[in-house]
Parts: sequence; structure tokens; C-alpha cells
Amino acid sequence: MGKTANKELIQAAYQGDEQRWAAVARRDAGADGVFWYSVRSTGVYCRPSCGARPALRKNVAFHDSREAAEQAGFRPCLRCKPDQPPLAERQAAIVAQACRLIDAAAADDGAAPDLDSLAAAVGVSRFHFHRMFKAVTGITPKAYANAQRARRVQDGLAQQATVTDAMYAAGFNSSGRFYAQSPAVLGMTPGAFRAGGRGARIRFAIGACSLGAILVASTEQGICAILMDDDPDVLVRDLQDRFPKAELIGAEPEYEQVVSRVVGMVERPELGLDLPLDVRGTAFQQRVWQVLRGIPAGRTVSYAELAELVGSPKGARAVAGACAANALAVAIPCHRVVRNDGSISGYRWGVDRKAALLDREAGK
Repeated sequence: MGKTANKELIQAAYQGDEQRWAAVARRDAGADGVFWYSVRSTGVYCRPSCGARPALRKNVAFHDSREAAEQAGFRPCLRCKPDQPPLAERQAAIVAQACRLIDAAAADDGAAPDLDSLAAAVGVSRFHFHRMFKAVTGITPKAYANAQRARRVQDGLAQQATVTDAMYAAGFNSSGRFYAQSPAVLGMTPGAFRAGGRGARIRFAIGACSLGAILVASTEQGICAILMDDDPDVLVRDLQDRFPKAELIGAEPEYEQVVSRVVGMVERPELGLDLPLDVRGTAFQQRVWQVLRGIPAGRTVSYAELAELVGSPKGARAVAGACAANALAVAIPCHRVVRNDGSISGYRWGVDRKAALLDREAGK
């Protein structure tokens, strides 16, 4: 069904005055942009979702456009601002401005502005800004700043001739700050990362679950990989390709307990996983993965719906890419994302495993 058809269906739902009055009474945000209403006693016009004190029905009239309301002599409400873009768009613009400020600060010296400074710069309260930023992006301003810093550090280490050059390319003017913060964003020292993980200790073990072989690996920061395949050798090669010069430590008896807990989560995804994760990716990928972790077992979303939740309505293809880049099977439940028609699409660890996980979560 196209956008035009959807729009016509929405408009049809609010055709009569009684339907419109019911929408105003319940402050229906779905009616915003479909019609506006004016209040004779106050001389203002509002969106249907306006949070102002309810008006008496006898004082209310309905208009098909804000221009019609203004031509009738009504002025815009100062609370819901019906003459401005919808609240969601205004909030997205504020968050985008904050992201640009964080990016610019990182380019200067690697330090993100504090929460108070960001809130003041975009003109909202500290509390409201923090809540708005997380609602729009799925992550906190601090997490966004850390992800951007991680990306800059990773890019610098991959592209520059020396670690020092990478430090300046990432926006750090202080080597002390760079070396203090890099382990948190890389999971290892800058030199080890640049050398393909040289000097890093990554513990791993392979187990078995109902979906085949499973490899679990951890850095000092937490679990960095949960991989599945029919062939255990394929899993080990995948890990080696990720960290070709790291010290891979296997067959530790105590680490088998970590694998057992991960296998338990695969068998019963509704239990979740309370172990720390070492999640690495771009700011956008981390935003997608954070939203995915909020989708409960038994529920699915389409790529388009996930893009909406992430705050990028036109980014369905980008969120699909973030799902494909996820290296933490089930812990970050990208298997809960399906096509717009509900059918199962590609999955990094095979569509059969994806179908089995969804059936299991649906109680089939």
C-alpha cells in the first residue's frame, strides 16, 4: 500500500466532527497534520495532541489546515506550536544539532561537551535534553560521544603511519588522555589494535547448542563475539580474521561457564544475558543495536519500523547493514527483524537459525 493510500485512510478516520472531537479528547498524535482545532474562548488553534487544558465542546471548531484556522482569526497555541513542524521533527533537529556539537568537539580535542553545555547550546533543560536525546537516538549523549571517539580512534589507527599520528587524527592533543581512554573504546591498547590485536588476550571457547556449534569470545571489557555455524573450524577462523595478531586463549575450564550461560540464552532467549558485552561499532550501529536489545523475545519489527525506532525513518537499508554487522548473535537480537510483510529475510548465521529462534520465542 503506497503513501497516498495510507494518507487517505488516515484522513478518512477523522472525517466527521465527532471523530475529530474524540481524537482531541484523547490527544491523538496520529491526527496531527490531518486537522487542527480552534477554541473560541481563548482565540487560539491547536494540534489534536495538544496537552493544554481540555476546552468545552461548544467552543471548539475544526479546520482542515492551519492556514484555514488563521484565516478564521485564530492565533497559534504557544504550547503545541501548531504553526511549527511536528514535535518529533523539532526534537530530531535539536538532537542532530547536539550531535554536530559533539562531533565538532571531538575533532578539536577529543573531549565531548558535558551534558549541561549541550543542553544550554540547544536551548532545553538538562533533564529534558538527556531524555530527548535517548528517545531519538536510542543511546545517551555520552554513549554517542564514546562511539564517535571510538570510530575516530579506529579510523586513525587504520590509516595513519604511527600511533602518534592516529592520536592527532582522532582529535586528541594529549597523549595521556588518548592512552587513558583508548582501552575503553578499543578493548585493548592502541598499539595492539593497530597491530591486529597484538598483545590483546582474547579468551574463547566453542560449545554446542540446538542450533549447531557456537563460539563465545571475550576481551577484558566483556563478550566481544557470539558466533554460530555448523563447522567449529569456521568459527575459529572467523575469530582469527577479526584479531589476527591477538593472543587467543582457549580451553580454559572456568570460561566454559560463560559459554554455558550464553548457550542457555540461545535456548531460552527470554532469559536474556546479564554478562557485560564489548560492543564495537560506529555510532549509528551502536544506536541500532541498543534499540534491538530493547525488543523483547516474542516480538518482531520490520526494517522500516526499526529505522523509525532508531530515529532514521528513511534508513531501512542502513539498519539492515547494522544488523548484518552484528557479531553478538542473540545477545543483540537482530533475528527479531523481518521484512515489511513479516517474512524472514537474510541472517548472518543462516535463515534456518533465524526461523528456529523466532519459532522458539513464539512458543512454537
